[in-house]
Amino acid sequence: MEDYLVKSVAENGQFRAYAVNATALVEEAHQIHDTWSAASAALGRALVGTLLLATSGLQGEAGMTVKIQGDGPVGFIVVDGTAQGTVKAYMQNPHVHLPLNAKGKIDVAGAVGKTGTLSVTKMAPGDKTPYTGEVNLVSGELGDDFTYYLAQSEQIPSAVGLSVFVQSDDHIEVAGGFLIQVLPGASDEAINHLETTLRELPLVSDLLREGKTPEQILETIFAGRDLKILEKMPVEYKCDCSKDRFEKALASLSKDDLQEMIDNDHGAEAVCRFCGHKYHFSEEELKYLVATKKCR
Repeated sequence: MEDYLVKSVAENGQFRAYAVNATALVEEAHQIHDTWSAASAALGRALVGTLLLATSGLQGEAGMTVKIQGDGPVGFIVVDGTAQGTVKAYMQNPHVHLPLNAKGKIDVAGAVGKTGTLSVTKMAPGDKTPYTGEVNLVSGELGDDFTYYLAQSEQIPSAVGLSVFVQSDDHIEVAGGFLIQVLPGASDEAINHLETTLRELPLVSDLLREGKTPEQILETIFAGRDLKILEKMPVEYKCDCSKDRFEKALASLSKDDLQEMIDNDHGAEAVCRFCGHKYHFSEEELKYLVATKKCR
């Protein structure tokens, strides 16, 4: 089943609803970062949550960075997302495997930690003062934490469901999620009905394993009620790193630091934290940076 996200409105404009299948995307992140089961689930949920936030809250070329800093063994998680449905991420410790929790599921809260913060920074091209909102973690399960962020920092009553099923060999079987936003004018009856439905809803991973599409997930949530699909868009793990970007980073170093690289290492190697791609800079290239005073 292909990775894609759908946008919709439901119950005659009372709700905005999104659902996504991001299985291949999360599997690619697992392959890049060599994540173990608990880290895979935590990183996957963070990727799906950022996808939903970015595609629902950004426009044009704007970008978003989500940072989750809990007191669990995975440490920090950083995810960049765009309105075009692309994400990239890295985490402090990808090698985390934990015993299953009391429900027999991967212990994401134990991996992330229940004490810490979730912050979201939005950046538009040319914006010198990006907006950052931050909330405390409420559970470490991440779905609850994204929901709390939307309610507190953006004043949007929402429900976020995130789910990743990791196979015994650590590969990703399915990954996806949904985001429901309550729009102005929504009736109490409609909100109460939605809350009841969501309490009884199976995990998104269970629905995906049954073969349900993002459209069918939303149809399950709004069963028998008005639902209009507005857009279907592909999503992917995509890193936009380049040698030019790393050259600019090297140019920001002092001449002494660059000269030390020239004298001791006779070159430099930069590794992208998001995708693992390596960029080599020769001794001559470093000398050129110094000679042209592209550094301070």
